[in-house]
Amino acid sequence: MAGQSDPHLSIFSSEEVEFLAEDELVEIVPNINMGSLNFIRGDFGPFRPQIATEVPLWLAMALKKRGKCTIRPPEWMSIEKLTRVLEAERDSPREFQPLPFHYVEISKLLFDHARDDIPEIYMVRSLIEDIRDVRFHKVETGLQTISARTHAVKLKNLSAMEVNIVRPFFVRTLQAFYKHDSPQMIHQPDATTNRQPQVVNRGPRRDLRRR
Repeated sequence: MAGQSDPHLSIFSSEEVEFLAEDELVEIVPNINMGSLNFIRGDFGPFRPQIATEVPLWLAMALKKRGKCTIRPPEWMSIEKLTRVLEAERDSPREFQPLPFHYVEISKLLFDHARDDIPEIYMVRSLIEDIRDVRFHKVETGLQTISARTHAVKLKNLSAMEVNIVRPFFVRTLQAFYKHDSPQMIHQPDATTNRQPQVVNRGPRRDLRRR
């Protein structure tokens, strides 16, 4: 991944962040009768028609694509809960409301691959976009408060995409402050320019003038 191959680049692409989000668990309702599936991460199933079970998002999307299940949207994606979150975000200019770490990626993947399983999808999409915009505005406002006296920045409840966006800026900004504030960077005057000429004592002088 880009964020791992280059130590000087600390940002992932949106596709890479989505890839990480695909390991999040979601609930599906199968319409097939199938035994357990064994993967490196764990075993999932067995699958019985109309009996809900949890699987990774990538597996849910694969089964959904083949018409083998429906995907239940997470509880936090209900209009009621999203509305409360949006109101709380607007009422708290310095705080971020707790949301799933990959809420942006999960919602996008579900919008793309399971739109028929999301009730009132257009309202849900609008609320999530509004929440994201309000939170990004808070991040931008917080960045403006950074000064040379800032030694650490704590932002609680940021999501993966938000962390991914602000991390490189924070790192470069704080490094610049430390560099310019470092004692080693303070110009030291050249000692030779302020050195007073030394008088060499050569003993008593003789008056060579003739009297």
